[in-house]
Amino acid sequence: MLSQYGTAMLSNVMFAPHRDRARLAIIAHDGKKADLVAFATFNRDRLAEYELVATGATGDLLRDKVGLEVEAVTPGPHGGDVQIASRVVEGEVDAVIFLVDPLDKHPHDPDIQTLLRICNVRNVPLATNIATADVLISSPLFERLRAAS
Repeated sequence: MLSQYGTAMLSNVMFAPHRDRARLAIIAHDGKKADLVAFATFNRDRLAEYELVATGATGDLLRDKVGLEVEAVTPGPHGGDVQIASRVVEGEVDAVIFLVDPLDKHPHDPDIQTLLRICNVRNVPLATNIATADVLISSPLFERLRAAS
């Protein structure tokens, strides 16, 4: 069911015009990597429709365990979250799936918070758990935004 506002509410969310496919960033904390592999395996065909970029080990898992084509950046604790945030600012990332482990401490929490804040500031769709990731990649709004760009 689409929002009563349709795509008007998302009118300032636009895909970068120089790409044919939406670019999806995927990040998963260590405690959520098994969940990510299960999610990505189940949704492999849908995820293959996107240009994927992921942080270090997450990208390796998506490539090696799921068979997806992925551009990998630096691991999150070594600056990868900030690299993804920078791409969001530059309009190079259209949506983010960041499977956050809320029950674990993360020494690079300021980088994580920066990425989450930038997604909100730039109005970039952000999923932080499997349920919202499913909604995000299944949304017909993505197709409508792609057609409008």
